[in-house]
Amino acid sequence: MAARPDPWLVTGRQSARPAGTVPQAPPRRSSPRRRLLKVDSDTLLGASHTRGPRRSNLTGPLFESLSALSLRVYAQAAEASVYHLRERNGNHEVDFVVVGDDGRIVAIEVKLARTVDDADTVHLRWLGDRVGDVLADAVVITTGRYAYRRPDGVAVVPAALLGP
Repeated sequence: MAARPDPWLVTGRQSARPAGTVPQAPPRRSSPRRRLLKVDSDTLLGASHTRGPRRSNLTGPLFESLSALSLRVYAQAAEASVYHLRERNGNHEVDFVVVGDDGRIVAIEVKLARTVDDADTVHLRWLGDRVGDVLADAVVITTGRYAYRRPDGVAVVPAALLGP
């Protein structure tokens, strides 16, 4: 299990590259969406056409990127670090792990959904079992309207309520 800094940039293929390797686009009069991602609104919103075997919906990755930006800003203010965690074999992945200066962590999953079910918290609960008391909290960021704590202890927080 390895945690690494997460310098991700969402691209049109939903892949991730370090921000420094993305070629600079010349200035154009198109919208920021077209300039940065080189996609049209149908691709951005997941219209009926497909690219290869997967549907080209960028809404989820963009929501995750927005959440990442917010988390990094708030973590920096708290002198904490933000990482992405993926097990070497790929069986478990946690979108964000915020590590405080005391070594305690907050594990965060981002879901483009209003509601959260047990499947959405599997990796958070797995990490809690692995690290025990080092886990200060487990959170799922959603598009919902209300913040609450699930019976399993995982906090559900709408992105609109995030703050330092």
